[in-house]
Amino acid sequence: MRLHLLTLALVFGLVGTACGGSGSDDLSEAALEIYAGECAESTGDSLTVYSGRTENLIEPVIDAFECKSGVDVAVRWATSTQLALLIDEEGDRTAADVYLSRSPGPVGFLKANDRLAQLDQATLDLAEERYRDPDGEWVGFSGRKRVLVYNIDTVGEADLPNSVFELTDPGWKGKVAIPATNGSFIDWFTVFRDLHGNDVATQWLNDMVDNDAHFYANNRAIVEAVGRGEIEVGLVNHYYNYQEEAAIGDDHRARNHDLADDDIGSLLLITAAAIPAASDDVELAHTLINFLLTEPVQTYFTDETFEYPLASGVEPTAVLPTFDALEIGSVDFDALGGGFEETARIIEASGIQNQ
Repeated sequence: MRLHLLTLALVFGLVGTACGGSGSDDLSEAALEIYAGECAESTGDSLTVYSGRTENLIEPVIDAFECKSGVDVAVRWATSTQLALLIDEEGDRTAADVYLSRSPGPVGFLKANDRLAQLDQATLDLAEERYRDPDGEWVGFSGRKRVLVYNIDTVGEADLPNSVFELTDPGWKGKVAIPATNGSFIDWFTVFRDLHGNDVATQWLNDMVDNDAHFYANNRAIVEAVGRGEIEVGLVNHYYNYQEEAAIGDDHRARNHDLADDDIGSLLLITAAAIPAASDDVELAHTLINFLLTEPVQTYFTDETFEYPLASGVEPTAVLPTFDALEIGSVDFDALGGGFEETARIIEASGIQNQ
């Protein structure tokens, strides 16, 4: 599986370098919330992180790690899929010491291609067993649950579905929003294909198009549209609506609805950390991954971004409901034909982006 190398070259032209060795006075407010101690002197050591997590979400954590450890960290930012493809393309030449993926698919791809190192058991044990690779090649550090967001003025709770498969019914015609080309939807639909098979997944998406589902570019756009009453419901990651509620307050008219625990619509997308097999400093890479699973970082994720913490013993912020969501670690790319490229092809062929 490959993307065109020209596309990769354009995407990966920039590498951001965090502020190693800076004083604590230089840290952002978010980074200070994570680590409020005095910054360590520079050790002269360095790490390179390939991050599929967006800069605004993970940079405060990287800055706090630099402050605490004295290690300089350079970060390459792109989507998780693009970075997984790059690591695979680079092979033994990769500069990546740590890979951060926002979803299970890309780590499954790298695992299938023997591109990941074995993590130390002490690192794996920082997360609950269900949130780490059974073979020890990645560990989860936060979770984003798929939900159906709905407008409380136009949709009654009693009318809400239990499954995404119900959204193809005539009663939902023209009422559902899908972020079909957004990365999280592509990740989710790849898992959908893995669990239900290509035929079922493709038919569901085609049926949604036939039922006049509406296309939106991303999750946040859907949450905002639902809140305005522009569309009745939409498929999104859970935390966007909590962020809108925090910003707008009681005037926000959208709420999250949890589909059945065993439904693909309740998938928990695990944000995973792994060490590429070609890393030059596996020991230091473990130090960064361990930091991601410390209580201050986990608390930051759940309090500030409203994600689910995955470290053992750390509770989610009070506004998040408890769940028994359909959890998934990685995707079986040995069995899944075509990988991400096939997912993109199915989505494009459905015509959803023209809805």
